[in-house]
Amino acid sequence: MHKGLRWVAAAGIVLALAGCSANDSGGESAAMPMSADTKQAAPKEGVPNKEATDSKAGSGKAPAPAGQPGIADRKLVRTANLELTAPNVADVISQVRVITQGAAGYTGQESTQEKRASVNVIVPSERLDGVLDQLGKLGKQVRREVTATDVTEQMVDVESRLATQRASVERIRALLARATSVSEIASVESELTSREAELESLQKRRESLAGSVAMSTISLQVKAETVAASEESRSGFLGGLAGGWDAFLTFGGGLLTAIGAMAPFLLVFGVPVAALVWWLRKRRRPAEPAMATASDLPSAPPLD
Repeated sequence: MHKGLRWVAAAGIVLALAGCSANDSGGESAAMPMSADTKQAAPKEGVPNKEATDSKAGSGKAPAPAGQPGIADRKLVRTANLELTAPNVADVISQVRVITQGAAGYTGQESTQEKRASVNVIVPSERLDGVLDQLGKLGKQVRREVTATDVTEQMVDVESRLATQRASVERIRALLARATSVSEIASVESELTSREAELESLQKRRESLAGSVAMSTISLQVKAETVAASEESRSGFLGGLAGGWDAFLTFGGGLLTAIGAMAPFLLVFGVPVAALVWWLRKRRRPAEPAMATASDLPSAPPLD
């Protein structure tokens, strides 16, 4: 009897311990904070999911490919050609200088004549369109062209090569500091000079590209209205006829110029040579009858 009671008591203790363990594990699960995966799977109400928001925001516009600059980061070299006609070419060129200085730019190569002129205008790239609009108002706009060359890849390549070359130069300098013999020092210094020269070349290349991106060039041509009208009138048959006559006059002028250039040589050398030829011909004329043979003489008439 006592033995059976002991087994019953033992079984009750085991069941009680099992129940306590279940309650403790349940409390721990309730008190345990949610893991990162659980939070991602079931976000709280009222708090938008970041991935869902990003996907919605990016659904309207595809992101730029990895490793490539966006549109706003592209490096463009912009140039322009502008052709104008105006009554007074000199006044237009003066106003061009004023507009260029007002845009923090400067003028480059310039050729100015009475009825036509050409000048290179260099201005900051961000002011190119505004300057073109101002220059176009100085006369009648005949032609306007704007071109853009993308040099982004060149800039990225030069920057990458610069970083590699700088690291290479630093390594050679470290080797030079550890060199002990004269031959080692001479060899390392020669290599260091070569790599520093390449580094300087890359730096100049980067500066050139950066300058081309920062500043834009406008090639401006200005013609007088009379010249433009004359060029327009030289179209069709009459224009071809006038062009042919001008070509003939040009050829004739060139021919006369060549003859004039040869005249002194003809006078110095031609006259003596002509006199010598005339004297030789005159001297040979009397000798020719004397050299005639008997067969050449007229025969006597026959006797009757």
